[in-house]
Amino acid sequence: MSNLLIRNVRPNAGEATDILVRDGKIAAFGKGLAADGVAVEDGNGHIVISGLIEAHTHLDKSVWGMPWHVNAKTATLRERIDFEREKRLEIGIDPHRQSMRQAIMLAANGASHIRSHVDIDTTHGLRLMEGIIETRQVLKDVIDIEVVAFPQSGLVTRPGTVELLDKALSNGAEVLGGIDPCGIDRDPKGHLDAIFGLTEKHGKPIDIHLHEQGELGAFSMEMMFERIRALGMQGKVAISHAFALGAPDYLRVGGLIEQIAELDIRIVTTGSPSSTVPSILRLKDAGVKVAAGCDGIRDTWGPWGQPDMMDRARILGMKNGLRRDVDLEHALYVCSKGGADVMDIKGYGLDVGCDADFTLLTGETLAHAVVDVAPRPLVVKRGRVVARNGVAEVAIP
Repeated sequence: MSNLLIRNVRPNAGEATDILVRDGKIAAFGKGLAADGVAVEDGNGHIVISGLIEAHTHLDKSVWGMPWHVNAKTATLRERIDFEREKRLEIGIDPHRQSMRQAIMLAANGASHIRSHVDIDTTHGLRLMEGIIETRQVLKDVIDIEVVAFPQSGLVTRPGTVELLDKALSNGAEVLGGIDPCGIDRDPKGHLDAIFGLTEKHGKPIDIHLHEQGELGAFSMEMMFERIRALGMQGKVAISHAFALGAPDYLRVGGLIEQIAELDIRIVTTGSPSSTVPSILRLKDAGVKVAAGCDGIRDTWGPWGQPDMMDRARILGMKNGLRRDVDLEHALYVCSKGGADVMDIKGYGLDVGCDADFTLLTGETLAHAVVDVAPRPLVVKRGRVVARNGVAEVAIP
């Protein structure tokens, strides 16, 4: 933690002021603040916001910085999962090295926190998670990393995975993941009973990938609702992707959203260009907590993606058809405060007493900042400058 004085910045595009940081916390706002012996940075009139939140990615998967991965075949979801599981060692995807690359770039682009789903399977055991935990320790002063133990290859269909997840939750994973109870495991009751049983044992929250669309996805959601009510897990479950909420049946989706709001289920969207996605404005109107993430970044599944939550805010804006400034501001909110709410991050915010995690943005307004493709002028983590003009202070391996 550090002491710092940043002059001439505009909190959330408001009036220009200075920000004083003491011991990694925001200590004061005001014009012409003085602090002897404290490092001083000139904000040059830029917007300052709290740190961006990457609430859904896969740090163990990226091939960024490696030789170009030639993706030569069209594959189903199941085939992509199987290829990645069986070929990642042959390809040379070292989980520590690759997660370092992606996490440092996210920090350089203004992110202060990451929630990363990490594959737990009977081929690799906990090896991939161990690589991410090593990265978390190395980068503890640069960015916070939360680990989701994620059974991407399935639970019921791969005996031994439940035991590995149990071990992962005892050895550093803060969140338990799940995936498509019908589409991947073909046993929604077995899958969800195992997931909710483990989280009841460990007292950890859940974040379930739900790619299932239409009525199939709605059915899986309703099975989750039953268990959340029975176990009193309101506020402890997130659904990632939630493609079923993008279905054209407005009333059916509305009924699901009502229950999601009632049970304080959090939704994490990537604004996927290739699928139906939840409406972030409809979820906002219902009072649902919504976060966003970049998902896979240049991996064996596809060549797309940037490790940049401002880029993701633009994708959300385009996918949701946003044009009004107030709606573009909400896309940015989903990529910042929304993520902090979904992840229950303590000390987050741009107020006295909050952690000094913030990033400077170019642009005249918040909406302008969303559409303005420019590097972040300055990124601060607990009062320490960690990046300047899109380049991290720590070297990328």
